Order: sequence, then C-alpha cells, then structure tokens
Amino acid sequence: MDNILEIKKLRKSYAKNKVILQDIDLSLRREEILFLLGPSGCGKSTLLRIISGLLKEDEGEILLNGEVINNIPPEKRRTAMVFQNYALWPHLTVAENIAFGLKVAKKSKDFIRQKVSELLKIIRMDEYAERKITSLSGGQQQRIALARALAVNPELLLLDEPLSNLDAKLRESMRNEIRKIIKDNNLSAIYVTHDRNEAMAIADRIAIMRDGEIVQIGTPFELYDYPNCKFSAEFMGEVNFFEGEIIPRNVSKGFEEIDNFIPIQTPYGCLKVKNHYNFNYAATPVITAAIRMENIIVSEKLPAQTHPEFPINEFEAKLLDFCFMGDRGEYIFELADGKNVRVALSPFRKLQKNQKYGLKFPAEKLIALGE
Repeated sequence: MDNILEIKKLRKSYAKNKVILQDIDLSLRREEILFLLGPSGCGKSTLLRIISGLLKEDEGEILLNGEVINNIPPEKRRTAMVFQNYALWPHLTVAENIAFGLKVAKKSKDFIRQKVSELLKIIRMDEYAERKITSLSGGQQQRIALARALAVNPELLLLDEPLSNLDAKLRESMRNEIRKIIKDNNLSAIYVTHDRNEAMAIADRIAIMRDGEIVQIGTPFELYDYPNCKFSAEFMGEVNFFEGEIIPRNVSKGFEEIDNFIPIQTPYGCLKVKNHYNFNYAATPVITAAIRMENIIVSEKLPAQTHPEFPINEFEAKLLDFCFMGDRGEYIFELADGKNVRVALSPFRKLQKNQKYGLKFPAEKLIALGE
C-alpha cells in the first residue's frame, strides 16, 4: 500500500529552550485512519496544525502525494480539518455551513446544491438543511463539521479531538459514525486524541507520542499486546510490571533454548519473558517486563516446584482484594515478596480473600520492554 503523506525529520520549537516536536518521521497510508495518541502537551495537535499549514515548522519536509507542501498555504493544500469546537457559523443554516468552503472555491450554485444534498444524506441529516446551528445538539454539530470538511473533497482529512466536547455515551456512538463516514468515502485521515478507547475503536494504526516524539507506532492490537516501552504499556491500559536481572544461559537450568525468550531472576522467583522486539540488553543486566491483567491465569491448585532451583512463571499468591467492574472483576494478589499483581477475571469467579492461589504468567504474553 502506497503512502499519501510523508513527514521527514520535522522539528518545531515555540521558544529557545521549548522544543515541541523532535525529528518526527511519519507516514500515512492511502485510505488509512492514523491516530496521534498521547497526553496533553506532547505535541500531537501542533503536528496536526503543521500538516494543515496553520503552523510553520522549523525544520523538516512534508510531502502530500509526493509533493513537498511546506510552503503551500493552508487553503491550497487539499487538506480539511475538523476542530475540537467544530468552528461552525452560528448565524448560518446547516446547508450554508456545509456549503461555505465550496462558495469560497467559487463552485457553481448547482454543484453546491447537489454536493450539500449528498453530504446531508451521508450524515443522515437531510431534514435539517434549513435549521440554524444553534438549534442542534453537540453530536449533530459534530456531523455538520465533518460534512463541511468532506465538501471540499480533501485528499487528507485532519481531526483534532472532535469528540472531546460530547458526553461519554454520545462519544461512543459517534466513534462508529466517524469511522464509517471516513471509510465509505475512501478518505485518508489523521486523528488527534488523548483517549485510548477512542483510538482503539477507530484507528487502523496508532502513533503514541510523548514529549514531542513518537515512541511507538502500530495497529491497536500490536500496541496493546506488544508495547515496546513502559510508557506505551501504561498508556494503552492496565498492566503489571516485573523487574529482574537476566540469568546467563549457561546457568539457567530448566529453561529451554528458544529464540526471543529471556530468563530473569526476580525477588519472588524466575520468569521467562518474550523479547518481541529483539532488544539488545548487553549494556544492562536488569530489564522490565509487562503483562496485561487478563493474560494472567489463576488456578486453585498451587504450583508444583518442578524446578526447585528455577521455578518458572508460576507462583503462589494470596488474594488481598476484589473490585467488581461490571463486565469483569479485578483481583489483587500478593506475591511472596509483597508485590501486588492485578488480575482481570470473570466477576463471578468464586475466590476467597486471604486464600492462596497459583498465578501463571504465560511467557508469550510477558513482554520485555525497552527504555
């Protein structure tokens, strides 16, 4: 699949010692929805505004369909942006708001009328054409803002937290709406958010940002199941971390010699962890591994000490507490050294507080992290 957008070594500073974006390299595939995900202040909205032409980069190149667009003004970049506050004209009707960009482009009245009619059908608001914007709900205004962006037939759609002003229930319903409209119109889109659930529900790929840098990029599945660092692991959901010292292969009895798995010694026993990204740990003997709550297996049978010198990935743990979360239960266990482990299970699993259970950490789900 070819790329519609290429960003190379992009940098931006707002002050001498305030770097906002640092050497950003990013590509967008044609007809792909790419999310920029990260905390407030990480540079994701700045990057979106530079792509649109509303801000000027300090260094780097932006190519749209192979053409360098750094010095092309916003109105000629064939991009369209949907803003957080929608930026609709309150004194205009729904149809007039959608038509605004077409009038600026001096399209014919017949063309504008037909295009507005088509877009109203796409967003399922045919009967609202003559309504004033002020009479619409937040979700309806969001649809109008999206239709106005689609009206100019952009090569690239840019969305800056378009659902952040909606209540939680409406945000959930609008996720599918936005993805369907983008996919049905064969658009390429970059979408900014700090909400991981929104990103996972809509994105084809996600770029996680921190302090002006992209720390990891991949599909929602890849980022959730195979984080490459502690920041990515935490940002994508609840996770347990384990730190240990690498055991040399020549003394790691009980471990199979399998590529991409590393044995580590912890205060509560030994773990075999998956080195999914083939990190080179030659410079440090201590590494951190992560596992999601739902990937831990709980057994009422205590683990057998089949490897007394190196017990592997199975430990005794005492159940300390339980939280009912509706669709799941979150169980808090304590390992021998006092470390707490959070496990997600069925909320109807009958486990007793202060009782001991066996916890198993599948090696293929225990992921070794980088810096």
